[in-house]
Amino acid sequence: MTIYAIGDIHGQIDLLDGALARIAQDGGRDGPGGPDEVIFTGDLVDRGPETRAVIDRLIAGRAEGRNWTVLLGNHDRMFRRFLESARLDDPAIKSGAPWTHYRLGGCATLESYGVATGPDRSVADLHAEAREKVPQAHRDFLDGLPLWAERDALLFVHAGIRPGIALEAQDEQDLVWIRDEFYAETGPHPWLIVHGHTIVDEVSHFGNRVDIDTGAGHSDGPRFLSAVAFEGSECAVLTSAGRVPLVPGQAAE
Repeated sequence: MTIYAIGDIHGQIDLLDGALARIAQDGGRDGPGGPDEVIFTGDLVDRGPETRAVIDRLIAGRAEGRNWTVLLGNHDRMFRRFLESARLDDPAIKSGAPWTHYRLGGCATLESYGVATGPDRSVADLHAEAREKVPQAHRDFLDGLPLWAERDALLFVHAGIRPGIALEAQDEQDLVWIRDEFYAETGPHPWLIVHGHTIVDEVSHFGNRVDIDTGAGHSDGPRFLSAVAFEGSECAVLTSAGRVPLVPGQAAE
């Protein structure tokens, strides 16, 4: 079987459709009863204009019986927390900016549901309108997203893991936010870890991890959403011209 991975979508429905089309072109059989799986590494929401359409697409695909596993990203958790309690902060945001700041992109998510945003709107007003307009099915979907997917020699997670800690003991904050401590580890992990969270110019294989976030949520440059095929621990990036194999120490060209 093939496991496909799709990186951070960030409210970009056209890019999501393009990534799914490349999987179909590759012969991916992730439909009902098919042997293949598609794993989405989180950050479905924020920054892009069509979060609602992205979540609709993912809910519909799973309802059709497609073998799709969708993981929780830090932006998905921020959206979920806002819906729960109007919370806008997270200690991992070094700038201290709220979720509604344009660089984090929460207002774009709210606007995709028809919530009016602007400097004259209070947090309480935004929260009340979001609770009214975000469908319960979307809230249930976000509430049900797992933090990781372990598949034999592969571990799929949004941000990474804290090295040396058993998977079951990992802190949720690390799984959706970690960077420096995870990236500094150059030795082997128990799995090849496939993650997003930090933008790279091209899908990059670091030997013990593969970063597949290629900037669908990028605010300052070209936006692109990568899809990667895994056959065991061997991987290849899907392009319009077919597969491009990726080996340790290499970025896809």
